[in-house]
Amino acid sequence: MLLLSALWELLAFCAGFTVRAKLGVAGVLLLFTLAVGVRARHDVLAVGTAVVLVALMLRF
Repeated sequence: MLLLSALWELLAFCAGFTVRAKLGVAGVLLLFTLAVGVRARHDVLAVGTAVVLVALMLRF
């Protein structure tokens, strides 16, 4: 369980680092909004934010 938790946090750190490197502060805000949408179980918010984040990551 500890290994899974550590792996999850490492993945989140790498995702945040990559998004910040490509999109800056706007990317971090989108990643935060995505996490809030997933935690709060708001499917529309989570999916919409994920689509925008992926589109911006592919574009820039």
